[in-house]
Amino acid sequence: MKKRFVIKLSGRVFSMDETKKLKDYATFFVKKSKTHQPIIVAGGGKIARYFISHARSSGADESTLDELGIEISRLNAKLLIYALKDKAYPHPPTTLAEVKNAVDSGLIVVAGGLHPGQSTNGTAALIAEKIKAEEFLNATDVDGIYDSDPNKNKKAKKFARIDIKDLRNLLVHEDSMAGGYDLMDIVALKVIERSKIQTRIIDAEIKTIENALNGKHVGTEIIQ
Repeated sequence: MKKRFVIKLSGRVFSMDETKKLKDYATFFVKKSKTHQPIIVAGGGKIARYFISHARSSGADESTLDELGIEISRLNAKLLIYALKDKAYPHPPTTLAEVKNAVDSGLIVVAGGLHPGQSTNGTAALIAEKIKAEEFLNATDVDGIYDSDPNKNKKAKKFARIDIKDLRNLLVHEDSMAGGYDLMDIVALKVIERSKIQTRIIDAEIKTIENALNGKHVGTEIIQ
């Protein structure tokens, strides 16, 4: 059986100005599928935040906004499925049970969100647990975990490794509203901890993902 890895792929990858790059990701995942089985969870990105912002200003509640974000992430997943062609499971699974069945097909699986109240990070961690993945990669807009927001603090310190308990303390201050930026959330962290899932936070560049899968030390490793 091929080694399975779950990757949460930043919504940025699916933005309108990244059309060609999405094909490059598809080429990479097809190549990687010769030795590994990729299970990809698409983030919602700017498009999801745009829709959520509009709906919130119209008075929609948070669970409704979550559902809207899930729909957008599934549309993003479909874009990658189309690029992967016959190498991919033909549609985004919508439940954990369906994810399991899709993975058992042996094809590349691309999902979006599953349940309101969960970020796509939480969803990816649950999927990694469900299918007993070898590794969970959270491919984001930053190259790892810092002691403060590197976009706001130029002196922010990046962790090569971080203990899961220390990360939990950092997460207490994170914004959990629908569409909020989250490096990792409490749901994801609990799943990683209880099933001891090997997890790494990296930037979403193809070369970085390849290096991580080849065992090179990139990004931030969560240790426990």
